[in-house]
Order: sequence, then structure tokens, then C-alpha cells
Amino acid sequence: MMARIDGRAADQLRPVEIIPNFNQFAEGSCLIRCGNTQVLCCASVEDRTPPHVPEGEGWVTAEYSMLPRANRERSKRDIAKLKLSPRSAEIQRLVGRSLRACVDMKKLGERTITVDCDVLQGDGGTRTASVTGGYVALALALKKVGALDALVNSVAAVSAGIVGDELLLDLCYEEDSSAQVDLNCVMTGDGKLVELQGTGEGRAFTIEEQRALVDLCAKGIGQLQAIQKQVLEG
Repeated sequence: MMARIDGRAADQLRPVEIIPNFNQFAEGSCLIRCGNTQVLCCASVEDRTPPHVPEGEGWVTAEYSMLPRANRERSKRDIAKLKLSPRSAEIQRLVGRSLRACVDMKKLGERTITVDCDVLQGDGGTRTASVTGGYVALALALKKVGALDALVNSVAAVSAGIVGDELLLDLCYEEDSSAQVDLNCVMTGDGKLVELQGTGEGRAFTIEEQRALVDLCAKGIGQLQAIQKQVLEG
């Protein structure tokens, strides 16, 4: 069994901390820390909806970005490039889909909730941290506007991968950058899959390996959902 860079067991999450109400202006917010990854999640509520939303229903969407020094080298802001990077666009669509999976749009009413996920520091797993923290921000916003009954499930996400032919949970940057297989998993509180993103980086992987990775993620997501519940009830 290979030794992980931070000494964790193969099936162990990085230390997780969720600080609620981190932003005083947003209807719901939190700072989520997963190891050295830090994401600020803010949920804003508007009493109107986009044109594509049916009358009487609401909408939940997300935006995602990384601060210039979230990584080891400074990156340009999307605004400086005059367009959203393909990676940011992909991730914010993932976060939006994940959060919509736990909201009843009819019960939400004619409101739009936008969850902004800004990466302050990235060390792997920024998209999964955005989903997990974004849910907490969303739940806090729904509670504040008196629409908590629209929240019909919970959602959380984590990564897993195969590094040196070993299955590992919650990859940090060094592990992720050298992974043979990389998988991101989003699940609801009742154990159903919302999204599964799996890629063979160094080799193809079998259905059995995929199942084992999903089982590993399910264990981690259960722990994350317990933390979410504790934060929201505290």
C-alpha cells in the first residue's frame, strides 16, 4: 500500500470545515475548506426568473471562478480574457445541475437563486467542494427567505481516483495530477447519483474499478453530508 503525501488512509477524506454565514450580505453563504482547498460559496435570491422557466416555478443556477492566486502560479481573470474559460463553464454547469437536483422548483416559487462559488485556494477537488459548500449556502438562503420546504433533498460531492494502481478517496492536487483514473461523484442524501465524471488519464479502467470508486465516493459523501447536517442544524 502506497503512502499518501499527507499521511491519510486510502479511504480517508481530507480535513473538512464548513463555516456558515461567512458573508454578511448574501442570503446564504459559507466558506468550505477541504484540506488546502478553500471555496467561498454565496447564494443570492432574486424575485424573478429567466425567460425559459415556466410560470409559477423558480430556478437555481451557479457561477464558478478561481481567484488569480488560487493556484501555484497567477492566472488571468476570466474578465481579462473577455470570456469564461471552458473549465469554469463546465464546472458551473455541474454545480448548477447538482443543486437543482435537491430543489422543488414549484415550491420555490418565482425566485432565482444564484450560487457563486469562488475558489480562494485550489489544491484539488474545487468542483466537488463547490457542490458540497454550495448546498449549504443554498439551504441557508432558502431558510432565510422562508422557502425551506422547497429543499427536498441534500447533495454533496467528492473525488476518487486510481494512483499507482491504488484506489484513493478525495485526491489532493499532487495525487490528481498523477492519477491514472480520475472520478468525480455527486450524490443525493438518499444515495442516488446525480452525476458521475470519470476519465482514464493514464489507462482505461474496468466497470469493476468504476464501481469500487463509486463505493469509495459514497462513503466519503456520507461523511460530508453528516458535516453539512451538523452545520445547518447548529
